[in-house]
Amino acid sequence: MSNDGVNAGRRRFLVAATSVVGAAGAVGAATPFVGSWFPSAKAKAAGAPVKVNIAKVEPGQQMIAEWRGQPVFIVRRTEEILANLTKIDGNVADPESAASVQPEYVDKKTRAIKPEILVLVGLCTHLGCSPSFRPEVAPADLGPEWVGGYFCPCHGSRYDLAGRVYKAQPAPLNLPVPPHSYESDEVIVIGVDQEKA
Repeated sequence: MSNDGVNAGRRRFLVAATSVVGAAGAVGAATPFVGSWFPSAKAKAAGAPVKVNIAKVEPGQQMIAEWRGQPVFIVRRTEEILANLTKIDGNVADPESAASVQPEYVDKKTRAIKPEILVLVGLCTHLGCSPSFRPEVAPADLGPEWVGGYFCPCHGSRYDLAGRVYKAQPAPLNLPVPPHSYESDEVIVIGVDQEKA
């Protein structure tokens, strides 16, 4: 067999060019595969702690944050709200929060680290609807015994302003208290447990 008429330089160029294109293709195919080993920014954010500045929340008011795709209700409670909690102990199903989801470091009655700041996952324990914040006392639609709390519009479950469910409601448990801690007097970190003092 003769190599007459074969351009050796052209052959080397074609072999080199093919090798470079093949290597680039392999890198291009491997990049998404390797990238899939790392969680996306959305996935990181879904489980990451969330810092919330509560400085602008007035007494008796609520703000809503988001953590793990769930609404988190944060209420600055007044002395009147806290006093009303003890008045309705007999009306709620679990006044000491014995069967409820909450960290060990929150007070079982006020369901808070600091009594004046309430932090709750805002999903009804019946079927997961988001209850409405109803802080008014004795509104016409909720009756004269109502001292403020949460009303679930889906099936009518009622909770007080500690997230404790009233007796004989569709919801079986109190609203959950998420793990949380205080970075300062004005900043709550939802998703990080409070260190024990």
